[in-house]
Amino acid sequence: MAAGEPGHLGSYYFRFLPQKTFQSLTSQETTSRLRQWSMLGRIKAQAFGFDQTFQAYRKDDFVMAFFKDPNVIPNLKLLPDPSGQWITLGTEVKKIEAINVPCTQLSMSFFNRLYNEDIVRDNGHIVKCLDSFCDPFLISDELRKVLLMEDSEKYEVFSQLDREEFLFCLFKHLCLGGALCQYEDVVNPYLETTKLIYKDLDSAGMCYPSTKSHEQTFSYFIVDPIKRHVHVLYHCYGVGEMS
Repeated sequence: MAAGEPGHLGSYYFRFLPQKTFQSLTSQETTSRLRQWSMLGRIKAQAFGFDQTFQAYRKDDFVMAFFKDPNVIPNLKLLPDPSGQWITLGTEVKKIEAINVPCTQLSMSFFNRLYNEDIVRDNGHIVKCLDSFCDPFLISDELRKVLLMEDSEKYEVFSQLDREEFLFCLFKHLCLGGALCQYEDVVNPYLETTKLIYKDLDSAGMCYPSTKSHEQTFSYFIVDPIKRHVHVLYHCYGVGEMS
């Protein structure tokens, strides 16, 4: 029997934890921001427990066991199309690709360089620039330019290793938003929401994003090896709820 299949020696088994809530995604302030960023109704976090010690070198076994688990299949939510109608996984996944995402950056001082490099002014206002496109995103300020445009003069403010950090990935996802995102003029809402979600997910563990058909369609597994919990943060790019 292949690694990761139920019944395999040493395989992980999971249980759904519906009582676990994520206030960072449901508070009134965050809901208002997600609506503005066209992400409301298209982003969700869920919690699951697992039964044995997490071993990083077995990450592929862990993820495959997760997607094949009978307690995961009827409970894991996803959006299959732009309709906005959530469904459950419903069937076993045949193939996965898990990528280790470092979670070593724990302080929001990580983003102080945005101020130091005149991407954001001291008062928090994001510096504007001439409009350009980085398909499918409109670039109208220095923040989106440093996030997306590899040939911009300030792109190297964040190194490649910086950009792989979960803290950076989360911040970038919020800044880019959904299909009808109304961008912020100031950086604080992005920073505050990033901090809230990061803390809420107990992200001192390890993270695994799914293979993405769109940069803003993502799934992260945040593993807490002490509590033996895995938090799944999922977003499907599209038009978020307007009201």
